[in-house]
Amino acid sequence: MLEQVETGDMVFIAEGEEGIGAVRAVNKDNFVLFVENAGEFDIPGAAIVRVHDRKVIISPARLSRRLLEAIGHVHDREDPDLAG
Repeated sequence: MLEQVETGDMVFIAEGEEGIGAVRAVNKDNFVLFVENAGEFDIPGAAIVRVHDRKVIISPARLSRRLLEAIGHVHDREDPDLAG
């Protein structure tokens, strides 16, 4: 499924959840995920569950502890008064 991933695609840990970041680059065996407030993470192709409509769904079970912790804080700096 890695061949379907494109730079700029949004990344999610489940269907219907908020996005956790965007694809920054695609390599042979992985892609680089940029997570707001945390930086870049290498995501192995094996972590991809599904790719459709410029959305990449990845399995939390195949992610590093550091990335899982970052995901828990991805929206911390958002202003709730600006949410629409």
